[in-house]
Amino acid sequence: MTSARRPGVKRVRAAPARRAANAIGPRARRGAPEDTRARLVAAAAEQFEVSGYHGTDSNRIARAAGYAPGTFYKHFADKTEAFLAVYEQWIARQWDKLALIASDHIDQRTKAERMANLVVAHHRAWPGLRSSLRELVAISPAVRQAHRESRRRQMTLMAQLGLDDASRSALLVLQVERIADAIADGELRELGIPDKEALGWLISLIEKRLQPG
Repeated sequence: MTSARRPGVKRVRAAPARRAANAIGPRARRGAPEDTRARLVAAAAEQFEVSGYHGTDSNRIARAAGYAPGTFYKHFADKTEAFLAVYEQWIARQWDKLALIASDHIDQRTKAERMANLVVAHHRAWPGLRSSLRELVAISPAVRQAHRESRRRQMTLMAQLGLDDASRSALLVLQVERIADAIADGELRELGIPDKEALGWLISLIEKRLQPG
């Protein structure tokens, strides 16, 4: 009975990972080096989501992408570099979608609602990646530095959207990230705060920041 259940469990865990990997784009076709790297990043996204950083190795990533293990090291120095490539694509995809919402000709409240729902959905799709990221930021200087640099780039993107108060932007990035995590992980719900109420806080934060001045 145990062996019969295992394949089902694997499929249940792998399906969300495949959906999450699709959020950073489908795997490229085999061919040019940049296509090989893209396939490796997509495979790494799935592996990190399903197994976590410590449960994944370079050989597994290469095989999942359809390559021999040695191919991995033609594109990444180590597993950490691959993880950071996945993280940067994860952030970039989210910000590409946020920028589209920001450029839409709709009222600020609707923009804030769409942005908040997008961020929460993005976080819900990637619990494994986010868990590994939090751990690595705490213990790895390289990941912590990359994480800080990513946040600075996010602030630059906010400035390009016309939100040029750096202090307010920094606070918003931190608040949105933490609240979205808490909603996605069910943390606030376990404290007796319904998701709808928490989402309302998030919408209000974003709407206030979108206001001029």
